[in-house]
Amino acid sequence: MIPVKALVLTGFGLNCDYETDYALKLAGAESHRIHINEVIYGDRWGSNVKLEDYHILVFGGGFSWADDHGAGVLLASKIGFNLRDELDQFIRSGKLVIGICNGFQAIVNLGLLPGFNSNYHERRIALIPNAAGNFINAWVRLKINPDSPCIFTRGIKEIDLPVRHGEGNFYALDRDMESLFKNEQVVAQYADSSGIPANGEWPANPNGSLRDIAGICDPTGRIFGLMPHPEAFNHVTNHPDWTRKKETLLRQGKTLPNEEGEGVKVFRNAVDYIRKESAIS
Repeated sequence: MIPVKALVLTGFGLNCDYETDYALKLAGAESHRIHINEVIYGDRWGSNVKLEDYHILVFGGGFSWADDHGAGVLLASKIGFNLRDELDQFIRSGKLVIGICNGFQAIVNLGLLPGFNSNYHERRIALIPNAAGNFINAWVRLKINPDSPCIFTRGIKEIDLPVRHGEGNFYALDRDMESLFKNEQVVAQYADSSGIPANGEWPANPNGSLRDIAGICDPTGRIFGLMPHPEAFNHVTNHPDWTRKKETLLRQGKTLPNEEGEGVKVFRNAVDYIRKESAIS
């Protein structure tokens, strides 16, 4: 079994790297937290880090450069200016990219999403300030599109995850919205407790995103961006209702099946995909 290597970017205000690294390791990856400058200036820093040596690239959550000039803008600019060729080759080689919260904002600004017609350089969508005008920190339910090609969400129908952002309001022009739905690139939508899309209503839709979009992928399904945090549901006790669920099961003579949080499934799908593709090749 080959080691599946994941690179989790750190530095300059990104603050979800430990959780993400932990979730990836639970999923079976050989995960490494690496400062952005080590990737860009590896030889100068004496680290010799090369993007091509990894299978999964993670743009994680946080507040890179304090969201100055807009959330994810400076992170996208730094990566795009210094690593564009390496990033293009990484994508062409069939590897995986996930952007979570601030990372989603960054890969949107880079143009990695939506990736229409294999164009990974053009910005076509935006994540603008929340409709409520304030920072949101809450748990939400997501309805997952079973017809999406997204590698990361295979086998997941619904999932509860936390959101914590000030700029997560998904916006796109009508023609691009229609393309996203036509191509099944809309992976996750905010939903109510019954799993029905929120229809723009707060609090099920926490930020006002058009058509309740919480996450999208590129046409190949190998690049995925979402505002909610799967890495933050790495243990059953992360969920605010875990004690209620535990008590309900106890009254039925049952116990919690395992202590792993459902968010780990997102990363395990990625690890399993790389292993399968490597076995085929």
